[in-house]
Amino acid sequence: MAAPRQGPLGLVFFCWILWLGSAECSEGSRDVRTSGGEADPGACGCAIDRATGGEAIAHKYSREANVFHPTRSGPRSAKSELRQMAFIPGGVFTMGTNEPAIQQDGEWPARRVRLDPFYMDIYEVSNAEFENFVNATGYLTEAEKFGDSFVFEGMLSEQVKTGIHQAVAVAPWWLPVKEANWKHPEGPDSNISYRMDHPVLHVSWNDAVAFCTWAGKRLPTEAEWEYSCRGGLENRLFPWGNKLHPNGQHYINIWQGEFPVRNAGEDGYKGTAPVTAFPPNGYGLYNIIGNAWEWTSDWWSVNHSAEATYNPKGPPRGTQRVKKGGSYMCHKSYCYRYRCAARSQNTPESSASNLGFRCAADTLPDYLK
Repeated sequence: MAAPRQGPLGLVFFCWILWLGSAECSEGSRDVRTSGGEADPGACGCAIDRATGGEAIAHKYSREANVFHPTRSGPRSAKSELRQMAFIPGGVFTMGTNEPAIQQDGEWPARRVRLDPFYMDIYEVSNAEFENFVNATGYLTEAEKFGDSFVFEGMLSEQVKTGIHQAVAVAPWWLPVKEANWKHPEGPDSNISYRMDHPVLHVSWNDAVAFCTWAGKRLPTEAEWEYSCRGGLENRLFPWGNKLHPNGQHYINIWQGEFPVRNAGEDGYKGTAPVTAFPPNGYGLYNIIGNAWEWTSDWWSVNHSAEATYNPKGPPRGTQRVKKGGSYMCHKSYCYRYRCAARSQNTPESSASNLGFRCAADTLPDYLK
């Protein structure tokens, strides 16, 4: 989803200029682009190339420079303060699909994948959990360091919108907002005091890795995430089957109505929902699709072999990271990426008001046993 850097003489992209923690949005707009270079009007989220070219600055925001480790007694001694994990039994499943809904996303081909057993967070990481992490470590997210992040226009106050004069060209509802971060999801006049049980937002891939490492966990691979999403079912669109609203019930927090003009909120939410909302899937996981995009550990690629694989981890290197599950902003007419096989990409430094995560682990951390 990331666009190339802005070129000379006013190309239609805009980029962020970062220096000593400040960020300004350059004149003009920046396209969200697919890996093939074509504009992707259906992309859910915004990716920004924030590189400055300096090795010291690059290291400052690297994964290695931002990883914190658990304290001697663990991230929190009380089990209740960190959400439980579900045991995901090892097995073989069909990953991807031979009927991709979004060709450029590399959802195909369908291939057989074998995975070892692992653990997965039952819930998305909440604001309360992330606050525990920040209080224990003093961690600053990349959105806080850069000084801004992307927010959906419909969630902003009129006062905040009056100070914004740029937008993403192919997705004009995405606006760069100064001081938008996990504590202030819609800018400086917003807060999370009434939604501590909602998923933390505005977290980059690096931020997610830092949290999971501190908690004695890791990010799931894309294969682990998709296997968990399917909840033991084979060849189904959603974690519960092929019908979006079985028996007329809502199982997911996504956009209802006309995107981006009107969100009817028929599922009960016009923004994020609590991480405990809606019925869990067959493995006991809540909100595995919808609500917030979820980072995975894999580098992005659209070229997959149809050969069977064992514990795949994606390509060894790239410029984008894979995210899964869609968000509360996704609508079939704009972003049909809330299927288990669906996928998209962002740069590891990207943050936006629909980016969250959950952690995985090879063994259950001692403090959760």
